[in-house]
Amino acid sequence: MNMSITAEDLYAEMERMPSSERTRFFLLLASKVFHEEDYTHDQVFGAVHREPFSVPEAAEYLEVSVPTLRRYVQSGKLRPTQIIGRSQLFDASDLRTLKRSKEVAGRC
Repeated sequence: MNMSITAEDLYAEMERMPSSERTRFFLLLASKVFHEEDYTHDQVFGAVHREPFSVPEAAEYLEVSVPTLRRYVQSGKLRPTQIIGRSQLFDASDLRTLKRSKEVAGRC
């Protein structure tokens, strides 16, 4: 019996994974499949950087709790790039900028 999975099915499964498991999957994939000399970082992960982050994903990326992330939004330190119903989505570049500014402030 030949069981195969389509790219769409795999993508749907990955969307259901907790972000920590997705991270582990990509690290495993990178170590087993991609070789540094074959692909650039942008070729492998470029699309991931363009995907919006949900509130839990954004909080995990910033290494803060969800309530702290919500305080960042209330204080204007961070703005969602999309609001779909009650869900807020955040741009990866905005999160990266905030994280870097927090790291710089922590060193001073």
